[in-house]
Amino acid sequence: MCHIAVVGAGITGVTTAYELALLGYHVTVIDKHLYPAMETSFANGGQLSACNAEVWNQKATVLKGIKWMSQKSAPLLLNPSFSIHKYAWLMEFLGNIKHYKENTQETVRLALLARQRLFEIAEKENIDFNLEKRGILHFYHNQADYDVAIGVNDMLCQGGLERYAVSNDEIKQIEPALTGDYYAGFYCPGDATGDIHKFTTGLAEVTRKHGVNYRFGYEVTSIQHHQSGVSLALKASDENMEGSDAEPTTLEFDALVVCGGVGSYQLAEMLGDRVNVYPVKGYSITVELRDEASKKHAPWVSLLDESAKIVTSRLGADRLRVAGTAEFNGYNRDIRSDRIQPLVDWVNRNFELSTEFSVPWAGLRPMMPNMMPIVNRGKRERVFYNTGHGHLGWTLSVATAAMISQQVAHSHPI
Repeated sequence: MCHIAVVGAGITGVTTAYELALLGYHVTVIDKHLYPAMETSFANGGQLSACNAEVWNQKATVLKGIKWMSQKSAPLLLNPSFSIHKYAWLMEFLGNIKHYKENTQETVRLALLARQRLFEIAEKENIDFNLEKRGILHFYHNQADYDVAIGVNDMLCQGGLERYAVSNDEIKQIEPALTGDYYAGFYCPGDATGDIHKFTTGLAEVTRKHGVNYRFGYEVTSIQHHQSGVSLALKASDENMEGSDAEPTTLEFDALVVCGGVGSYQLAEMLGDRVNVYPVKGYSITVELRDEASKKHAPWVSLLDESAKIVTSRLGADRLRVAGTAEFNGYNRDIRSDRIQPLVDWVNRNFELSTEFSVPWAGLRPMMPNMMPIVNRGKRERVFYNTGHGHLGWTLSVATAAMISQQVAHSHPI
């Protein structure tokens, strides 16, 4: 039987393992953490959002980023300290402004495919992950922002998305929990929300039943590609106390799929490939709704405040996930209080609920300069990549997992 290694046990790696197992491959997933979904797939915004498919490659994004550099609470923050990786990435980002429309519409197409596939998997495998099919509501605070958004909405709808304009009164009808007054918005009824961590860990359990093996607590230190396969040298990670005294081990596979999130950049370098993923930090808080008034006044419809770039997702009766911000600051994972406080303040402004029990989190989004995931074979015939999904890993991974699995099957049939 053909044996495939998948590096990374986040949403992308686990969905890839699932699709490969369905095709009949023997799969081993390797991750430095002790459990699946412990990095970017742990506590993201929760949105399965085809409506958020617009890529960021615009001059307006660059200008806003420059303007916000001196504001610690800005939605987008760029640390200007020099880094060859960061500035090379930014130059490629600028070079992809010309592909803004085509990449946005291709992302819409992928997101719609993924949305349907995820619903199918969740139902078939009976995975409980606080799925809410209540749509996503975008709202704007002024006419200038809304007028710009009209053109974006037209482009998204041309790509196949169902999304329509709503007035301030209609916003309140769709989500009565909102307490502010808003200029106008757009509503995408087909989008959904869910707990990415619960889905990923639930799907990982399903894959075990299909024979997928997990090697948790191990890092890949080197990769050798040869004519008959791929050799991965592993050592115990810092989290793996039981394996800390063990000698490094080498495992042999017929092919490799890299789903390593922000670590994909270094893994690709080992193979002579250039996968220009850059880590873009995002923050979230999980508001625990411990009293009945907070449960009653927390929103059920998923929201996106376009001025603050903040999203919400209701995760069951007693949790509200609130997420936002983009920070270009290398591989730093520190949870900064000055980036968390704007999320708390935003909740207090827009809802009548208690934020007393709010759990902060920060994660690194693996972003490519063109904002499109890499779903392809590398230079070597036994190496594949499914990575670089940026802020849409939860939205796109189920589709890209099926795509890369078919590529593996075409190149290396069982």
